[in-house]
Amino acid sequence: MNKKALRNLLKERRALIQPEPHGFERPTGQGRRAPGLSQHQVDLLCHRSLGTYRRLESGAYSNPPADLLRDIAVLFALNEQEWVSLCRYAGIGDPPAPLTPRSGKEVPGVWQEAVDGMAHMAYVTDASWELIAHNAQFARLFPGGRVPTNTMRWMCLDPDGRDTLTDWETAWAPLVLPQLRAALAARPDDDILQQLEKEVITDPATAPIWEAGGAHIHPDGDERPLLHALDGPGWVTMCAAQPMTAPGARLIILVFHPGARRAHLRTPVLRAPQ
Repeated sequence: MNKKALRNLLKERRALIQPEPHGFERPTGQGRRAPGLSQHQVDLLCHRSLGTYRRLESGAYSNPPADLLRDIAVLFALNEQEWVSLCRYAGIGDPPAPLTPRSGKEVPGVWQEAVDGMAHMAYVTDASWELIAHNAQFARLFPGGRVPTNTMRWMCLDPDGRDTLTDWETAWAPLVLPQLRAALAARPDDDILQQLEKEVITDPATAPIWEAGGAHIHPDGDERPLLHALDGPGWVTMCAAQPMTAPGARLIILVFHPGARRAHLRTPVLRAPQ
């Protein structure tokens, strides 16, 4: 627990919440003059026993339950980055789930300009693998430039995807499907992810791979064979990152190498100079 950071975050955001919209009157005579909600009012609004919030803000509440932190985060209108910080400062690690169902579904519009400026194939998907942004190089990967609306469905279930992703049964599907399982664990109520799971478990090709499990949850740094619609067969090295404002969303950059795989294809890791 980082008591000082926790106290500063909570006090700052509590001061921004006006009591009047929540049914409380601000004292007009002698008494409390601090801005925002009182600690007592936070307890009432979060349906907690009196003194609970005071213990949390002071750093005296060890291992507070995630549901308490969530109720406070919603009351204080925290964004996803602040929600992550709250959980970490409180000593419980990363949040067990996103703060709101909307999180991970949108990114700042400048991401389109960012991927347009990249020399390699690049695209952004939301937390459900719905395609949000992509560049022209990425569109060249597909016959006729027809990009998929959902890249997970394309990778797992689309016949064109299975043709493009060379050695699909061994080099792609066993590494892609665990990512869907991990996303469902974090977002069990996501309608799109639920539908993808239903399609996967009823598809003769994906069902046994799904049942076999697997622990591969991100593609960062992976090298896999690929049949490019215009440039032919080759290998692709993947770089994966997450937009900070959209937990679960992902930026994928595909570095394509045409022809047979070269033994020296993998580049050494990058480290800061010592």
